[in-house]
Amino acid sequence: MKSQDIRSKFLSFFEEKKHSIVQSAPMVLKDDPTLMFVNSGMAPFKEYFLGNAMPKNNRIADSQKCLRVSGKHNDLEEVGYDTYHHTLFEMLGNWSFGDYFKKEAIAWAWELLTEVYGIDKSILYVTVFEGSDDEDNLDMDTEAYNFWKEYIAEDRILKGNKKDNFWEMGDQGPCGPCSEIHVDIRSAEEKAKISGKDLVNKDHPQVVEIWNLVFMQYNRKANGKLENLPNKHIDTGMGFERLCMVLQNVQSNYDTDVFTPIIREIETICNKNYGKDEKVDVAIRVISDHVRAVAFSIADGQLPSNTGAGYVIRRILRRAIRYGFTFLDKKEPFIYRLVDVLSKKMGAAFPELKAQKQLIENVIKEEEQSFLRTLEQGLVLLSRIVDETKDGTVSGEKAFELYDTYGFPIDLTALILSEKGLKLDEEGFNEELQKQKNRSRAASEMSTDDWTILFDDAEEEFVGYDTLEANVKLTRYRKVTSKKDGEMYQLVFNLTPFYPEGGGQVGDKGYLEDSHGDVIYILDTKKENNVIIHFAKNLPKHIDESFKATVDAKQRNRTECNHTATHLLHQALREILGTHVEQKGSAVHSKYLRFDFSHFSKLTVEELRDVENFVNRRIDGKLPLIEKRNIPKEEAIAEGAMSLFGEKYGDTVRAIRFGNSIELCGGTHVKNTSDIWHFKIVSEGAVASGIRRIEAITNDAVKDFYHENNRAYFEMKDLLNNSKEPVKALQNLQEENTNLKKQIEILLKDKAKSIKSELKNELTEINGVQFLAKKLDLDAGGLKDVAFELGSQFDNLFLLFATEQNGKALLSCYISKELVASKDLNAGQVVRELGKYIQGGGGGQPFFATAGGKNPGGIDEALRKAKDYIS
Repeated sequence: MKSQDIRSKFLSFFEEKKHSIVQSAPMVLKDDPTLMFVNSGMAPFKEYFLGNAMPKNNRIADSQKCLRVSGKHNDLEEVGYDTYHHTLFEMLGNWSFGDYFKKEAIAWAWELLTEVYGIDKSILYVTVFEGSDDEDNLDMDTEAYNFWKEYIAEDRILKGNKKDNFWEMGDQGPCGPCSEIHVDIRSAEEKAKISGKDLVNKDHPQVVEIWNLVFMQYNRKANGKLENLPNKHIDTGMGFERLCMVLQNVQSNYDTDVFTPIIREIETICNKNYGKDEKVDVAIRVISDHVRAVAFSIADGQLPSNTGAGYVIRRILRRAIRYGFTFLDKKEPFIYRLVDVLSKKMGAAFPELKAQKQLIENVIKEEEQSFLRTLEQGLVLLSRIVDETKDGTVSGEKAFELYDTYGFPIDLTALILSEKGLKLDEEGFNEELQKQKNRSRAASEMSTDDWTILFDDAEEEFVGYDTLEANVKLTRYRKVTSKKDGEMYQLVFNLTPFYPEGGGQVGDKGYLEDSHGDVIYILDTKKENNVIIHFAKNLPKHIDESFKATVDAKQRNRTECNHTATHLLHQALREILGTHVEQKGSAVHSKYLRFDFSHFSKLTVEELRDVENFVNRRIDGKLPLIEKRNIPKEEAIAEGAMSLFGEKYGDTVRAIRFGNSIELCGGTHVKNTSDIWHFKIVSEGAVASGIRRIEAITNDAVKDFYHENNRAYFEMKDLLNNSKEPVKALQNLQEENTNLKKQIEILLKDKAKSIKSELKNELTEINGVQFLAKKLDLDAGGLKDVAFELGSQFDNLFLLFATEQNGKALLSCYISKELVASKDLNAGQVVRELGKYIQGGGGGQPFFATAGGKNPGGIDEALRKAKDYIS
């Protein structure tokens, strides 16, 4: 059975069971601070489990793309070394929100596996929760056990511990016992040696879990206690890749048609055969897995970067690159070429892969080129470390610097060192790594109390589209403590005019005022699992009373100007550059806007001018806001509204129109484009291959911009003696400056020649070496010229020159190549060691190197110490 058919049969089965089939949500989460990526099928539905929203249908099924590479669920290091762990995987799932429970979930799982898919019942095992005698003191799940007895022999129903058979969303939140379904696909001979039930949950590659049925019936409180949920839910997740392995009768996920087309392409590109060499096989598995994770992430709008979710994606891709570099001998980009195969294989089920194919290829190729350069630089640095290692062991501190500062993989460091007969101080490296983790953990440490509920079942309403003030009541609150922000309170109201951060737009600020005149400032507003949360340093004194909530009108207005400008900018770019332009991200603050978009080249001055003029004509045109709230998504798209890849839209949406600009958007906007006053681009540049970024300002920021430029203009005129033609006066100054620089260069060269003649007489012979260490009144170029001039006239020469320029120190060391060879001297090592006296460092070649430092007072000591190298 082909993988497409396996996925289709799952969805059709649950559709017949009256489940709504929904599209896979984007993997990158935007309104859940507890998760970076969707790491399980239930993550997109957390708001339903938490009771913060109601689903359109109480029964849902889908195939959800998931990523497990960070936090509690992290499978990254297993990927490639076994045959069933992945970074990205599909999770087939069915959910019940307060509808059916254990009986139906168990019955339908068994029916689908054994009757629809035809899996032999004799190779299946199930587990149930055995109970716990810890602080939770939970009983065994006899209810699930009894339901399973109707379908499978009791000796195949295994009792599992809390680790394996009690599922929790996190430290807090909905949780409950679960039943896992395991499959034993070993040969008859292997089964005769040891029973499958003895291998369940023992990490055996052919005895694996394929489906987990979670019975959500508890809520974990902040104090660790469990309470019963008001409604019981079903949350199931079946590993699509593992199911394909079973149904296609192979022994590895990588032998299914999910991966074999990618593996064949890697074999062709790299001229390697899969299945012949274990190291090559691991590399091919790593690459075939990782390219899927990276491609889907980029399609969902998450580009590789140095922070947050982008750093995780970059780390995955770099892991794939280094496996290709080390074990497949690929020293040039090639992973981007796999995207074509991937989009053909999975594009029907996930159309975003086809739509974003060119962008995905461009981004991956640029990342490959960049990291391959990093690897080359790392090899040079590692070579220096090897040369400096005298005792056969490279310190963990140096290896960690190479890893942390330059991104050079530690496993590659260890491999190269072993080839050179050297050891790596792994314990020292791990200590340094742990220190860094501890620093990161301490910086992000946060404790969250349980919600204190003041009004149960109070529905929250956002009224901020229509008003900046409202009388509100506090419905719940909790305290959050972090090292970064200290003690904060999160407040939820029955209604709110405060817009929560989302769609690139910053959250509102403002204040609350009670009838006693007490004021609490709202410092930020965010959305978490469909709840609007207001952040304050203090808790209101009179929490039972109503408050007047007021949004900071000036900040909101400036933010709205910038947000509306992003819509007009998007329209301008598509009109002027072409319809290939698509929004790839935005940041809308009160002071400026940032807009990322797909385009293949730098914008010309004329194009930037045209874009500015296009937007400003719409501002001058006084276009009114035409807003449609809660309309069907299909209707909005039919009217021409643009939707963005990576955004999660509901069945009903909000459409924003200004003239011919129509977009799906939940943000706040000006009532008329004339409110923006003016639009000005302040920068344009590249973010990644095929991704450009424009930063711009509007309204008050533009006024400040012109005032500042006007002030600078008159200051410049004043310096130019109020010249009537300041541009021409500046050009004359530049020409004069260029001529003077040429004259100075000639003078310095003459000075260097004169100094060279004097220095010949100052050379001292020590142990057969012509030696001189001296401070000179020359720049860096002059020091080098003098050193090489002397070097051309004398053999066995050791020079250390120093100079002081602009309050900083510079050392230059020249060593004749004969001395480098005969006495094992190295100029780079000399300046690195002497650089400590000037509080700096440097490097270079064995015969010439330089070091810079911030302490000129250390020059004399550095010059004195130079003699030690030849004495």
